[in-house]
Amino acid sequence: MTAPTLVLLGYGSSDPRVAEVSRDIRSQILEIRPELDIHAAFLDHSTPNGLQVVNKLVRRGVTEVVFVPLLLSDAFQAHAEVPALIAQVQAAHPELQVLASRPIGPEAQLLSVVDRRLREELRARQVNELDGLVFAAAGSTDQRSNAIVARRARQWASHHKLPCVTAFATSSGPTTAEAVRTLRAQGRRHIAVGSWFLAPGALYARQAELAFDAGAVAVSAPLGAEPEIAETALTRYVVAAMDLVDLGLDLSDDEPLPARHLSVVGA
Repeated sequence: MTAPTLVLLGYGSSDPRVAEVSRDIRSQILEIRPELDIHAAFLDHSTPNGLQVVNKLVRRGVTEVVFVPLLLSDAFQAHAEVPALIAQVQAAHPELQVLASRPIGPEAQLLSVVDRRLREELRARQVNELDGLVFAAAGSTDQRSNAIVARRARQWASHHKLPCVTAFATSSGPTTAEAVRTLRAQGRRHIAVGSWFLAPGALYARQAELAFDAGAVAVSAPLGAEPEIAETALTRYVVAAMDLVDLGLDLSDDEPLPARHLSVVGA
């Protein structure tokens, strides 16, 4: 029996690097499960969109599709775009079985990618000392999703034994610049920002700029197409697809990467 088609659903951008991250995640998943039929689609700005991809799949005879939203801050798909897309697809193709999985975030496993990206930036800037952290996310219109992101930030800060302020770029709560200034008002002068953004783009770039203006010593790059992202997206797909068909996939060999503290950066 053929497994359902997987469609990675991300936000697009006028910055071509954003769409490239989605396509790179697709390549990463194919390295793990080369037998799967996987496509990338976008909710805005980039093409193809979800309906365009599904139209082509239906013409090929595909009967089952699972969308996996590449969203980090919207754990409950509060944004209207995803359910609206599913409704649009169902209206256009009533014979098609289609559903959306949970988004990939805020998954705790992805904190290891934040660490890796931040270490890279600290090395590049030759920063060997930190006394404060900011966990910067895009944010969601759903307060439950923001609460989970804040919980991830607390986990991250506890792991590194440093004070941390969570910042949201597009929702209620302190901005990245305000978070940096809060820590500086406490007398902290070596503040780094961990970025909970999937891809580069205008929102991330603006938050990074404001953070540096406020006195941050480093801002990590977005997560990008890392193995943990691909593994999480694949897991979301498998769980959702089980409602359509028994895939017979075994993910028991997935193991978390060993943790490493930021304090070893200067070693």
